[in-house]
Order: sequence, then structure tokens, then C-alpha cells
Amino acid sequence: MSALRLLARPRRLPSSRLLSTTVRRAADPWPLPNTPEHLASSTSPPDAPAPTPLERPGESSTALRARLVYQSRKRGTLESDLLLSTFAKEQLATMDEAQLHEFDKLMDEPDWDIYYWATEKKAPPERWADSEVLDRLRKHVRNEGKVVRRMPDLS
Repeated sequence: MSALRLLARPRRLPSSRLLSTTVRRAADPWPLPNTPEHLASSTSPPDAPAPTPLERPGESSTALRARLVYQSRKRGTLESDLLLSTFAKEQLATMDEAQLHEFDKLMDEPDWDIYYWATEKKAPPERWADSEVLDRLRKHVRNEGKVVRRMPDLS
């Protein structure tokens, strides 16, 4: 046999050799958002007490708006960051003092709770059932105008 034929012949693996040495993986410890597993594992129980907000005596409306813009952008999860930062950019300028304080209280809630309440995957607790700010956030999240949204600049 010529050398070319020897090189062109496919090599056969012995039948006792495994083709893969990877270990079988366990279930993913980080379920994807909007799955039943994630919804069950990442939201607060319905009877959980409301978070205690930090007292900020003497904070001006301008400082409150600036803080809320920053906090809505830096939540910790990209999903919440995108929803809340675009909402803040569009809505904070038109909110009165009471609505600003209500939005501030909403921002004290856990990220995934806000996300699932806003996307209407989970009913909010009684303290948020009649919230005008949460209703406005839900309308924003529905995106009825099919606007392509991106994270707004911080300037």
C-alpha cells in the first residue's frame, strides 16, 4: 500500500473507548426568567412584610428624581434595569411629589417582584393593588406602541 492510501484511511477507535468523557450535568441552578421554576423560586411570599424605606429628610424633588433615575438603572438584574430605567426616563418628569414618593417605595421592593408585578405574571400584594405608579409601569411594560427600547444614558 502506498503512503497516501495509509494516510487517507480513517482511523477506527477501539470499541471499548468512550467517545465523550464529559460528566452528565445536573439541572441548571439558575432557571430562566418567566419560567414556572423561576417564578416560584425568585419571588417573595404574598404575606411578606413591606421593606422599610430609608428615611431621607429634607430631600428636594430634584435630588429625589436624580436618585430615582440612578436607582432605576442600577437594580441588579438586566430585566429590571431595562424596564425601570426606560420608565423613569419617560415618566419621572411628569410625576408629582406623591407619585415620586410612591415610586421610591416601589423601588425598595425586590427586583424580581417588581418585574413579575409589572409584566403581570404575578399579582402584587395588597399594598400595591391600587397603585397608580404600578399601573403606569404596567402600561409602559406592555409597550403598546412597539417601541424598541435600550438603556438610557445617565446624563
